[in-house]
Amino acid sequence: MHEFLNRNVVIDVDSPFVYVGKLTDVHEKTVILNNADVHDLRDSKTTREVYVLDSKVHGIRANRKRVLVARHQVVSISLLDDVLE
Repeated sequence: MHEFLNRNVVIDVDSPFVYVGKLTDVHEKTVILNNADVHDLRDSKTTREVYVLDSKVHGIRANRKRVLVARHQVVSISLLDDVLE
């Protein structure tokens, strides 16, 4: 994960949430994002894939200045730039 530091990433977790933001730190138990969009997929009719692609195309709609994501919930982390259209 350290090669993704200070870059915009997508974090998929084992819940109906998706996180998009700048990865600023990685700890043993948490991953920290700044200027992050924390999105609950239950609040929209879109899929995770469509929401993430929309974030790539239109930009991150930050709703948190800083967020800590529990590493045990992380399924995957990828660069936002690596999202395929």
